[in-house]
Amino acid sequence: MKAMVIESYGGPEVFKEAEIGKPLIKPGYVLVRVYASSVNPIETKIRSGLVPAVTPPFPAVLNGDFAGVVEEVGEGITEFRAGDAVFGCAGGAAVESGALAEYMLADARLIWHKPRNIDFAAAALYPLVGITAWELLAKSGIKENDTVLIHGIAGGVGHMVLQLAKLKGARVYGTVSGKVKQEIAMALGADGAADYKTETVESYVQQYTAGKGFDIVIDTVGGENLLNSFKAVKPNGTVCTTNARVSLDLSLMHRKAISLKCVFILIPILDGIQREKHQAILKELSRLIGDNKLKVLKAEKAFMYHEVAEAHAYLESGKAAGKISLMSPYIK
Repeated sequence: MKAMVIESYGGPEVFKEAEIGKPLIKPGYVLVRVYASSVNPIETKIRSGLVPAVTPPFPAVLNGDFAGVVEEVGEGITEFRAGDAVFGCAGGAAVESGALAEYMLADARLIWHKPRNIDFAAAALYPLVGITAWELLAKSGIKENDTVLIHGIAGGVGHMVLQLAKLKGARVYGTVSGKVKQEIAMALGADGAADYKTETVESYVQQYTAGKGFDIVIDTVGGENLLNSFKAVKPNGTVCTTNARVSLDLSLMHRKAISLKCVFILIPILDGIQREKHQAILKELSRLIGDNKLKVLKAEKAFMYHEVAEAHAYLESGKAAGKISLMSPYIK
């Protein structure tokens, strides 16, 4: 079968089309003919060599997000059959091969039936950001009337957390870069959005919480930005992040008795544990999508698989507002 692969680390130009073996069905898995995928920051990190422990064996087929049609069902599978339209985040890391190919072998515990009211291109945009947002909400304990700050509220994960938190009845604010993303956040229901390039943490904490601090801070940026999260959260508040890969002085965290929690949704794929949890989340996301209560932002530009290098460059340019779609050229 045809696939887009990388044989070494580097810039977007390392992608190449190759002929590789079609996956063989095995118990607990389904073979999916892939119609669409999407680009996430983790794929740019894998491609560039920043997370070698996560990289599939070379020649590596990347991308976890996919939507497609089941071609073959392995032993022990009862919830899916050939011809079912499905979606999920099921590979592109460690031993699980990814979606940038004609076919993908997917653990049935990591997928669910595609919502009927959206097409394959849209379905492939949801899984990673939707599952991550769901886990951030659950781990941080967001509830009705909480004041919540989301760093990167107009980003892939951020705009999902915004919608889910509003469904919980929380008051949701966020940080953005520029007027366009500010308008995106407000259109999705944010109670306020501060431009971090022109406003200080102290100013938006004062404006949105009268200086008390937010009950919960969701940090989809992480790294050094965790210090801003510590500044913004109230004493005894909670910070939940998708990126704690940084060395920091935790004095402020101790001074305010902050609870720091982390979400890393690749754990089920990397370690082979709790995969059923992702299927359960996909079921809930599918219900919300079907009820038109959850929408995903789609970037202005979309790409075909053989244009994946351009898609990576587009993501890394910072110009994309929304998830970047990749469509398979192998569907006849």
